[in-house]
Amino acid sequence: MTRLPAAGLTELVISPSPARRFEAIVFDWDGTALPDRDAGATRLCRLIEDACAAGIELAIASGTDIADLDGRLPARPAGPGGLLVLARRGMEAYQVDERGPRLLARITDESESASWIVRWLWQRGVAADQVLRTDPLGSGLETLAALLEDQIARRWDGELPLLEPDPAWMLSIEGVDPLLERVRESLLTLADGRLGTRGSVLIERPGSDPAVLMSGVYARRGAETHLLPAPRWNVITSVDAATDQVDRVLDLHAGVLHERAGSGAGRLEALLLSSLARPATAVLRVVDRGRNLRAAGPLTPPGAAPEVGETDDGCRWMRVTGRPGSIAAAARDDLRDSNGDRVLDRIATYEGSSHGDAASSVVVDRVRVAYELGFDRLLCEHRQAWASRWEDADVRIDGDPELQLATRFAIFHLLANAPEQGEAAIGARGLTGKAYRGHVFWDSDVYVLPFLAASRPRAARALLEYRLRRLPVAMRTARAEGRAGARFPWESAGSGREVTPARARDGRGELRPVLTGPLEQHIVADVAWAADCYVDWTGDQEFAAGPGRELLVQTARWWASRIETDEAGRGHIRDVIGPDEYHEHVDDNAFTNVMARWNLRRAATVGDGVVDDRERRRWLELAEAMVDGYEPTTGVYEQFAGFHALEPLLIAQLAPHRPVSADILLGPERTRASQVVKQPDVLMLHYLIPDEVAAGSLKANLDFYEPRTAHGSTLSPGVHAALLARAGRTRQALELLQLTAGIDLDDIGHMTAGGLHLAAMGSVWRALALGFAGLRPAGDALAFDPVLPPGWEALDVRVRFRDSRVRVRVHPDSVQLTADPPVRALDPAGESVQLDRTAQTFELRPPSPRRRP
Repeated sequence: MTRLPAAGLTELVISPSPARRFEAIVFDWDGTALPDRDAGATRLCRLIEDACAAGIELAIASGTDIADLDGRLPARPAGPGGLLVLARRGMEAYQVDERGPRLLARITDESESASWIVRWLWQRGVAADQVLRTDPLGSGLETLAALLEDQIARRWDGELPLLEPDPAWMLSIEGVDPLLERVRESLLTLADGRLGTRGSVLIERPGSDPAVLMSGVYARRGAETHLLPAPRWNVITSVDAATDQVDRVLDLHAGVLHERAGSGAGRLEALLLSSLARPATAVLRVVDRGRNLRAAGPLTPPGAAPEVGETDDGCRWMRVTGRPGSIAAAARDDLRDSNGDRVLDRIATYEGSSHGDAASSVVVDRVRVAYELGFDRLLCEHRQAWASRWEDADVRIDGDPELQLATRFAIFHLLANAPEQGEAAIGARGLTGKAYRGHVFWDSDVYVLPFLAASRPRAARALLEYRLRRLPVAMRTARAEGRAGARFPWESAGSGREVTPARARDGRGELRPVLTGPLEQHIVADVAWAADCYVDWTGDQEFAAGPGRELLVQTARWWASRIETDEAGRGHIRDVIGPDEYHEHVDDNAFTNVMARWNLRRAATVGDGVVDDRERRRWLELAEAMVDGYEPTTGVYEQFAGFHALEPLLIAQLAPHRPVSADILLGPERTRASQVVKQPDVLMLHYLIPDEVAAGSLKANLDFYEPRTAHGSTLSPGVHAALLARAGRTRQALELLQLTAGIDLDDIGHMTAGGLHLAAMGSVWRALALGFAGLRPAGDALAFDPVLPPGWEALDVRVRFRDSRVRVRVHPDSVQLTADPPVRALDPAGESVQLDRTAQTFELRPPSPRRRP
C-alpha cells in the first residue's frame, strides 16, 4: 500500500470523521479508496465529480501508474474544484478534468510528494488548516464516500468555511468603535478592480461611512466631479441589531471578509467577497444561529430615490444616475432555514456607464448566471483567482512579522483596485473611500503602475489605457493653451479635463486657491514615464511602437512648446509647482526640467524613422540646453532657482518626529520662505530616472534634502526608504519603510477614514523590490543588486519580467534567483547571466560606491 509521506503534511488535519467543513481532501487511493481492487468505482467517480463541482479540491496518491488508476477511477470533474493525482508512488503529478489526466510535473524525490500537494492546494487558494488528510488506515470506499457526501451536504446546508487566522495573511479587527469605524471600513475594503465595497458591518452602526463605488463612474455636483455611489449589497436586517460584539477578519490570500456578531445561540456569522473571477459581482452568505434575519430588499439605495424594478424570478434591480454617469445593480436573495440556523445567500452584480443609463437588463442577466452557479462555486473560483495573483506578486520577509503583514496588506489593495480589462481609472484612494472624489493623480502613473507592470501587466496596460483614451482631450487642452502636443490634467476624472478644485481649506481651515491644477505640470512627463516603465518591464513592442510612442511624442511636443530659451540659449520652464507643494510659482524646478529633458530625449529615440528629423533634432537641442540646477562641486541639484537663498531650516531638527505638516507648524508664509520640503522633489529624479542624473549624486542629495523633508505627504517616506536602501543605509531605510507600511494600518496623519493611500502602498512594494532587492529593468535584462537591513533573515520577491516569472530570494550574504521561462539578468557586478528554472546563487558583498538607485 502506498501512503503519502508525512513530510509537508504535518499541518494537515487527520480525522476519519470530521465534524466541520473542509475546502480540500487528501487521501491514499490504494489503502483508503479501494482496498479491494475488484470493487467498482462508479459511485466514487460520481462523488468526486460532485465534490469538485461544489468547489472542493481533491488530491489522490497512488502507487500505480496513471493509466491503471484512470482506468479504475475514470472521474472527469469539470470544476471549479480540482482533482490532483500523484501516481507512481507520488513521483508523477497529474491534474484531471473533463478532458482526462494532464501531466503537471515529475517529482524527483518521493519525500517531496506531500509538500507538492500542499503547494498545489495553496496555489488554488486553500490553506493548510482547511485541508482534511484522511487516515490511510481507513475502512475503504464506504468511509471515503460518506466523507465526500458529508462535505457536499455541508455546502448545501450553508455551512461557512472554517477560519483560523494566520497572522501573516489576515487582518483582524475586534469590536466596533464609532470613533474608529470609518478607518476600519477603509482597511477592510473588498474590491475586484471594478467594484469596491467598504468593510462596514452588515448591521448598520453609528459612526460609519459605508459605500459601494465603481471604477471610472463619476457624477457632477455643481462644479465638482466625484465618484458616483452605488447601491449597497452588504446590508442585512436582524432583530438583534444592537449588539456591539462584532469581529471582522480580512483574509488577504483568499480575498474574503469574515464577520461574526453576537455570541452563543444568537451568533451571526458571514462571509463576503467581491469576485476577482467575475468582476463587479458581489457574494454574501450569512448564517444566523438565532434565526433573527428578516427578509428585506437585497440592495440599499446610496441616497436619493433610485429607479427600481423586480423580475418574475425574484431578482431586484436598482439604477442610480449622477449625470454623466450611472450605475445599475441587480441582486437576488435566498433566505432559508437549515439545521436550526437561518441562512442567507445574496448575489449582486453591477454595471457602470460613464455616460447615459447603465442597462438594467445586463445586470439582471448576469445575476441569474451567478445565482445558478451558487455561493460555493463563486467562492472557489474567486479564491483561485486571488491565489493566482499572489503567485506573481507575493513578497516574503523573514524576520519581521509585523512588516510582513503590512506588506501583504499593501499588495492586496494594489491588486484589488486594478482592473485588467478596459481602462483603469485608479484614483488616489482607489475604490476604498471618497477622499479626493475618486480623482486620478500622478499617484497611479508613478507609484501604482510600476508594481502592476512587474506583477500584473494587463492591469498596467489598463491603467495606461485610461490615459490613452483621454489623449485627444489632452491635445485639445494644449491647443487651448496655445501649445502643441498633449497637456494632461493634474486631477482627472471621466472626461480627461482638469477637475482640480479652484479653492480648498488648508490645515488651518482657511480657504485658499488651489494652484496645482494650472502649475503642477510635471504630470505631462509622469504619464510618459509610466508608458516607458511598462515597456521596460513587459517588452510589449506592439504598445511601444503604437500608443506608447504616441504618448511619448505628444508629451515631448508639449514640452518643446513650453520651454523658453534665454539669450544664451539655455532652456527654462518657469512658473510651476514641483512635487514639493510647499513652494509655488517657482522657476526651473529641477524635477520638472529634468523630467522634461528625459521626455524629449526618449521621444527622439522612439520617434526615429517616424517623427520628422528636424523636430527630433529640435527636441535633442532643447534637452541639451535645459537648466537642471546641478552643482558639480557639491553634487547637489538646486530644487528650483533661488532655493538655496531661502531660510536654511532643517525640519528634522525642529520636528524630530516626522511626518509633520510644516505649513501648520511654521505657518504657510515661513514655510514658503524656507528650505523645508513637503516631499521628495529632486530625489524623485533618482527614484524614477537615475540614468538621467549625474552619476554618484544620490548620496549628496540624500544628505542635503532628507533632513529638510517634512514627509508631509504619504508619498514621501517610501521613496526615501528605497533610495536610502540603494545608498546602503539600510537601517534608516527600514525605519522609513516601516513608517510607510503603517500609514493606513496605524492611521498616521488621521486620513485613512477617507480611503487608503494606494500610492504609499505602491512605494512600499518599490522600496522592497527596487530598494532592498535591487530589481530594475536594464534594457532586455533584469538587473539585481540586493541589500538586507539588520534583523531580516531573508527577503523573497516575485516579479514578472518580459513574460518570465522571476523569483528572487535574498539572504544577508547571498541571493538566489529562478526564472521561467529563461531570461537574461545583470548580476551585482554588472555581468550578464542567464536565469532559468534551476536556482542560481550569487554571493553578495558589502555595499560599495558602484551601487546606483
